[in-house]
Amino acid sequence: MQNRPHRGDRLRGLPFRTSAGAMADGVDEKPLSISRCRAPRAGPASYNGADHAFEPARVPAYPTPRGVGPLSLDPSDRAAGRNDLADVAHGATEADNGRRDVIAPAMARVDQVMRERLASRVALVDQIGHYIVGAGGKRVRPRLLLLFAQALGCHAPEREELAAVVEFIHTATLLHDDVVDESALRRGQPTANALFGNAASVLVGDFLYSRAFQMMVAVRDLRVLSVLADATNVIAEGEVLQLMNMRDPDLAVEAYLEVIRFKTAKLFEASARMGAILGGAAPALEEAAACFGRSLGTAFQLVDDLLDYDGSSQVLGKNLGDDLREGKPTLPLLVAMARCGAAEREMLRTAIREGGGERLGEVLAVVRATGAIEATRQAAQDEVDTAKAQLDGLPAGPERDALLELCLRVVDRSS
Repeated sequence: MQNRPHRGDRLRGLPFRTSAGAMADGVDEKPLSISRCRAPRAGPASYNGADHAFEPARVPAYPTPRGVGPLSLDPSDRAAGRNDLADVAHGATEADNGRRDVIAPAMARVDQVMRERLASRVALVDQIGHYIVGAGGKRVRPRLLLLFAQALGCHAPEREELAAVVEFIHTATLLHDDVVDESALRRGQPTANALFGNAASVLVGDFLYSRAFQMMVAVRDLRVLSVLADATNVIAEGEVLQLMNMRDPDLAVEAYLEVIRFKTAKLFEASARMGAILGGAAPALEEAAACFGRSLGTAFQLVDDLLDYDGSSQVLGKNLGDDLREGKPTLPLLVAMARCGAAEREMLRTAIREGGGERLGEVLAVVRATGAIEATRQAAQDEVDTAKAQLDGLPAGPERDALLELCLRVVDRSS
């Protein structure tokens, strides 16, 4: 069967490669350096949420697609099938061991801020925004910011505002990702693009980005602006890098990890760093917090990638083998190709080049037989160990304990 041209195929043949910044003509080029603005803080922010209120939509609501129920941001109303990591993010597991969730009140305020800031005069923006945010999620990034800030004694309202900003940026990336990946299912529900169309999803993602920037400007802290602007730009670069890597069976592991650092880990890093900044951390502790977030985010994505070959569609809330269908050479495939025989390797290379799910059964058998799942999980564990080591300078307390618990749950999860 003839395969349709892939959306990234026209990138082939351009004079660059994604690994080590090497040019295709053999001329070495230094890897891209992401500069970080060390602008001085603008002093204590005098943010007043009432000064930056956003008016709700005043036009009739866009019709809800058939089969989509009422939308809600109440944590108790989120999608069923919550897993261990989501439970920790929302404090649900605290009841299991008698501890209270130390940031439960702050997380509730973050949800309230998100409800208020999602409001738009444009009904479709309002509808799609509430649909994707109300669909649930683990809320790990806002939790990182809140835990680091609270561990360092910050209880100011800026932390909830910025935690909502982080989640809005993440949500915008999901809207764009699902369009690029042509995904139809996320968190067990139809994606926004499947329900509302690609154009609407992309434009509402743009709205979430711009709303996030409105909110971060209102906090009036140049350092925070620098961190979030840098992170948003790097995430976009990561998306393009991933597109360039599609259907490339020769992708180097280093290039694969670079995409993770840019596309996923960068927002984890920024979230933890902002928590440290809000708490007035010394430079060394701020860098340790950023390293914690970066390593945790890398582990998170590694586990996501292995679950695509070793998870359950019902638990994951998406189709098993989606990465293979999209031609994404993730670590389980890269490890399997390095360990299997010549015939199996050629089959895996063909599966990556062609995409689609026709060979999913064969691919799964090789991935599992070569121990690629275990190798990927061990790589995630190594990242988590690096993250845990960064907490040595954080004051002992329930917030530090919650961060350590989050490390355990990131690797040991089923969705």
